[in-house]
Amino acid sequence: MISDYLVVGGGIVGAAIAEGLARVGEDVVLLDEGDIALRAARGNFGNVWVQGKGAGAPPYANLTRQAAHDWADLADRLGSDTGIDLQFRQPGAAYICFSEEQLDTRAAMLARSNEGAAIQSRYERLDRAALAERLPDIGPSVAGGTYCPDDGTANPLHLLRALIASLQSHGGRYLPHHKVEKVDRDGTGFSAQTAAGTLRAGRIVLAAGLANAQIAPMLGLRAPVRPVRGQILVTERLAPFLGCGTNFIRQTVEGSCLFGESSEEVGNDDGTTLPVLTDTVKKAVAAFPVLANARVVRSWGALRIMTPDGVPVYHSRDGAFAVSVHSGVTLCPFHTDGLITHIQAGSFDGPEFSSFQPERFDVQNN
Repeated sequence: MISDYLVVGGGIVGAAIAEGLARVGEDVVLLDEGDIALRAARGNFGNVWVQGKGAGAPPYANLTRQAAHDWADLADRLGSDTGIDLQFRQPGAAYICFSEEQLDTRAAMLARSNEGAAIQSRYERLDRAALAERLPDIGPSVAGGTYCPDDGTANPLHLLRALIASLQSHGGRYLPHHKVEKVDRDGTGFSAQTAAGTLRAGRIVLAAGLANAQIAPMLGLRAPVRPVRGQILVTERLAPFLGCGTNFIRQTVEGSCLFGESSEEVGNDDGTTLPVLTDTVKKAVAAFPVLANARVVRSWGALRIMTPDGVPVYHSRDGAFAVSVHSGVTLCPFHTDGLITHIQAGSFDGPEFSSFQPERFDVQNN
């Protein structure tokens, strides 16, 4: 099979890029390992998160903030095209602090995140009384928090399904159970060897999350990513009590509460551990005592795709592209739209990508 583009990776990032290419008329094939993949799309919170991102990295701050501003249009478009409700809501979000010292540190970091950024992040520092006006059920140990009106949430499962449905409606092909084992340059184009056969295309985009670390070097590309595990619990459905999202607890449209904030360097182990889950529950109940009697119905571990500095890597070489990002949900509007123009143009070498090149991790030895 020969197409204009092969996109490797059927998670939110790969599906977004493939959908964007198909929507502008490119002949694109999306290759997906399937549900056995270490897929962040099926394990994350679904946060569209702005506050705090890009501190010390203004280009990333700008990219994140613009994407968050574009999210409503993306949700409307995909909803209209596919009939799938992405459950996008943008009531803002609060970062809960349990001490004045933590609140001071948090507010100072948010101030730094606006330094040098063209798109300023709106945020407020809230003492306990002000936070309680937004979140009346906070516990007595909460000292206050910060609030950003640009933060929101979406349903990542609905998002992934809508992207693939839109891809197919625009003539793109979605091939599950096609784990890519090898990629290579093939004449003037590229080939991808999968368990189900070899496919070819004029260009190739690698958006396979953690697998990028192994397959990108096959094409002379770099994807310095590592897994970072987070553990999440979800409760039974509860009466609405969260007027906005928080940094480690969100209430879904259906009423269930998800909570989790752990960060563990454990390789590709996506399991759960009792000590981490216990600490997570204690913190959740301290923040919102109303959760004390809620029943937990399931828990899971999921692996984040993390670069050394947490900032995306966009790398290209002679018609091959590697996209390695942590914030696949937040950046989805960019990946379906703005990024497509650069892929069609043939490279990520412009000044707008200078801060996202992997060479920033190189150390000069004198």
